[in-house]
Amino acid sequence: MSGFDIAIDGPAGAGKSTIAKLVAKEKNMIYVDTGAMYRAMALYMLRNKVDLEDRDAIAGKCQGAEITIKYQDGVQCVFLNGENVNDLIRTEEVSIAASKTSAVPEVRKKLVSLQQELAITESVVMDGRDIGTKVLPNARLKIFLTASTKVRARRRFDELLEKGMKADLMEIEKDIKERDRMDMTRAESPLVQAPDSVLLDTSDMSIKEVADKIISLVDW
Repeated sequence: MSGFDIAIDGPAGAGKSTIAKLVAKEKNMIYVDTGAMYRAMALYMLRNKVDLEDRDAIAGKCQGAEITIKYQDGVQCVFLNGENVNDLIRTEEVSIAASKTSAVPEVRKKLVSLQQELAITESVVMDGRDIGTKVLPNARLKIFLTASTKVRARRRFDELLEKGMKADLMEIEKDIKERDRMDMTRAESPLVQAPDSVLLDTSDMSIKEVADKIISLVDW
């Protein structure tokens, strides 16, 4: 018997992961960062120098990637073929690569299967691009987070600076616009708002305000 599932979708930089973690912690649920799983797959492709324009090559290569999620000291860690890659999957290069590799049906099929398995017996908060429409279509609560492009770019810029990484705000905004275009126009599971989801524009909301709003919608 499945638990209470919360599906959080939305474009890059809308704050999905941060919000999902807070909601999961508050409601004692398991947080599943699906985006990190796709990033790990993208990292695998980059490491193996796979042509990201060659969908057949990506489809074949993805079968060699074992991606799992484990919790260590309360922190979700993504493992790629046994290696903890948490600190390697948040670069802009990996972000762009993830949008390309995630559009390949074989990649999505492999990872969606794992994501659905995680939700079979546990109460989960899962965020991504197609959670409410494809991965957990029967989730008890569906949220679609969004924010203006400029706000999302600024958030990503500040995040990278906090980690001591170099960042170009204009380049990040350009990358986000391109990622939005790819995510919304891909043939396989494009980014769309599920009809039964709650739309939240976070442009003028604090992280706590967004989390509190979602928590208020949880009916258990």
